[in-house]
Amino acid sequence: MAIKDWPRGERPRERLLAEGPAALSDAELLAIFLRTGVPGKSAVDLARELLGRFGGVGPLLAADRRAFCAAPGLGDAKYALLQAAIEMSRRHLAERIARGDALTSPDDSRRYVRARLQHQPSEVFAVLFLDNRHRVLAFEELFRGTVDGAQVHPREVVRRCLFHNAAAVILAHNHPSGVSEPSQADRRITERLRDALALVDVRVLDHLVVGHGEATSFAELGLL
Repeated sequence: MAIKDWPRGERPRERLLAEGPAALSDAELLAIFLRTGVPGKSAVDLARELLGRFGGVGPLLAADRRAFCAAPGLGDAKYALLQAAIEMSRRHLAERIARGDALTSPDDSRRYVRARLQHQPSEVFAVLFLDNRHRVLAFEELFRGTVDGAQVHPREVVRRCLFHNAAAVILAHNHPSGVSEPSQADRRITERLRDALALVDVRVLDHLVVGHGEATSFAELGLL
């Protein structure tokens, strides 16, 4: 049955307008983006199939053009639309950072670093530099590696903190594997950076490890 023939209160678009986007499932949100299904499948059915094919929202959003367009019901037009939506989200978050807004909760930090790092094909280590009121001074991607890791140099992180006159930092890096659980290597480099930055009176507030669709906080795990 086509979505237009569903009861009005069950249609994804109408539910979003009435209840807000958080009330919808991943498949319902994707169905709104798709707009139409394919013969024999509604947009919601197609969305469920696509989420199963790619393994969830994160891998779908991170798919390259070839893999995305090869899926049924997708193509260049939808790929371009999706990339535009992702980039608008990044720019919206970047505008908040540029205004020097304070990061008042771990969720603020998560949203920003996820937008910047979760679709990177290789490992990237970045730092949010903050003043003593936790307002963002800058965000920099400092080190890049392969899918196996990035070489992180504490001396360079200290140098950039002094350049920005930062009072605190939030460290962040992605795991291209999609698993956000911190590794032993992640724990060791966090300790090294914390000790090095303490010598110049810069606090490490958190280290966020970004996977597919989620970010794990060292602070919340009690690892800082």
